[in-house]
Amino acid sequence: MSKYELRSQTASLSGVTYEESQKWTALSPPLLTRINGPNGFQILSTLFYDRVFEDEENPWFLGIFASSTKSEAIDNQFRFLVETFGGEDLYKAKKGKYTRLVGRHANYKITTDAAERWLVHMKGAIDEHDELKKDEEAKEYLYIYFRFMAFYIVVASAYMKDDQLSGGTQIDSGRVW
Repeated sequence: MSKYELRSQTASLSGVTYEESQKWTALSPPLLTRINGPNGFQILSTLFYDRVFEDEENPWFLGIFASSTKSEAIDNQFRFLVETFGGEDLYKAKKGKYTRLVGRHANYKITTDAAERWLVHMKGAIDEHDELKKDEEAKEYLYIYFRFMAFYIVVASAYMKDDQLSGGTQIDSGRVW
């Protein structure tokens, strides 16, 4: 499966093309600045995981995060977002050379329902974020990026082989994923 085929399948499922998901890269000032630097992504990650860990109506969804504490989940997402959106290599400093987003999630059952639920919480966190409340363009581009990536994980996970999983064929030791 080529990356182009994965992107095509993801676009069909998410309603967002890869090119649309990357529009944030053309923002000026950049998204990292608009969200108030790394602290802005710390706030977004905290708002997101507050929502996830309070989701009592969907215990199946919270179960996806059972191998991590809330603070570990916030830290991992924060590091990933800072690095993805042009900040320091915080995620690589913790996880190693390859971010392998799909591989990091391969041990979890990430379905279209899970992607949609993830997006409900992320949309809520985006809408609640004080800096993003003032910037509709940044909110829109960020959500489009997340929509594509949530479904990319769903699509690409179906093609993972056992030797491509994060940590080999088991969850990373030390509760780090």
